[in-house]
Amino acid sequence: HKVLYDLGYVSTKEPFKKLINQGMILGEDGQKMSKSRGNVVNPDKVITEYGADSMRLYEMFMGPLEAIKPWSMQGVEGVHRFLQKLWRAVVDKETGELDGAVKDAQADEATLRLLNQTIKKVGDDIETFNFNTAISAMMIFVNHLGRLSVRPKAVVEKLVLILAPFAPHIAEELWQKLGHTESLAYEPWPEYDKELIKEKEIELAV
Repeated sequence: HKVLYDLGYVSTKEPFKKLINQGMILGEDGQKMSKSRGNVVNPDKVITEYGADSMRLYEMFMGPLEAIKPWSMQGVEGVHRFLQKLWRAVVDKETGELDGAVKDAQADEATLRLLNQTIKKVGDDIETFNFNTAISAMMIFVNHLGRLSVRPKAVVEKLVLILAPFAPHIAEELWQKLGHTESLAYEPWPEYDKELIKEKEIELAV
């Protein structure tokens, strides 16, 4: 890039405006991964057992991007259970089709408020590379969704769209189950209602 700049082919001195160095992933023993220590994690084995989405999701959920973090198979299992929970909330385990609880229905105020807060949180966190807290927000919303006897289809669709950058394979499958024929990759990012992200009540310590 420097040579191309000197020759006048590019207009900027540096190829990037910002550089983020991600932290090192340690073995489960807290030591640097190496063959001699026998603590190297083979991603192929993780993907075979838990799937690529669980692998991706756990890497982002481990902690701040810049932090040094130890690997944990229990953590992989945790995010895998989260994806399973989401799947069960949308897809009937017997038929493999859309669950009967997912309907074209109006969402209640609490669900709409939490959904809009989640959309804003995930969008903001992606911009600042805080992927772990974005995933935490989606976990909270999936827990809320699982408690509903009727899960509004429009709400589920927006959740699937914000999950897609983190777990693209399961998101694409769910998008098809929701009745869409085109890839969700062509869909715009969901917008949030500024009024609905405000809390109606706050608790103050006196």
